[in-house]
Amino acid sequence: MRAPIGDFGHATPAPECLDELTAPVAAAVRAWSGGVPAWSGGVPADRLLYVDTDPRWADTAVFVEHYGRDLLERSANCVVVAGRRGGDSTLAACVVLSTTRLDVNGVVRRHLGARKASFAPMDTATGETGMEYGGITPIGLPGDWPVLVDAAVVDLPYVLVGSGRRRGKLLVPGKAFAELPGAVVLEGLGTA
Repeated sequence: MRAPIGDFGHATPAPECLDELTAPVAAAVRAWSGGVPAWSGGVPADRLLYVDTDPRWADTAVFVEHYGRDLLERSANCVVVAGRRGGDSTLAACVVLSTTRLDVNGVVRRHLGARKASFAPMDTATGETGMEYGGITPIGLPGDWPVLVDAAVVDLPYVLVGSGRRRGKLLVPGKAFAELPGAVVLEGLGTA
């Protein structure tokens, strides 16, 4: 199958390549395949596409040079943040276009009701998600996490995002991000 965005040799429906995904991502795709869950926004599982990518080209500038310049404005980063208030800490995922910066100390902090918010340490992000650093995706995150999604991500027909591993990416219809468990769509989450 041809990928709807980018210059990839081949795109495979994610339910057909579960072995390429980390356990939590594969479990989420399996659950999605069991029907069209209400949280999927009506997007069937076979519209989630997996593309194999070389981890040597993971850096954004090199990645778009190799896989297509159109991907720069159609890629999203999933960042794990920690919000703290007193002795309590809340982990959340934030999904913003790769051309923007996450407004951690403004929108994120206020939404989480935190006194302070920051990027979660790598060990925390990978340990809590079961995913590889540089490949974290909002699909398959712990069910009790808030998933903050920039409105610009939801507006795109397809978005390139991590697959849970550094090798490979997922192409996901933008509207599906708004329906993930714990998802909240926010204007201005990503800033120029």
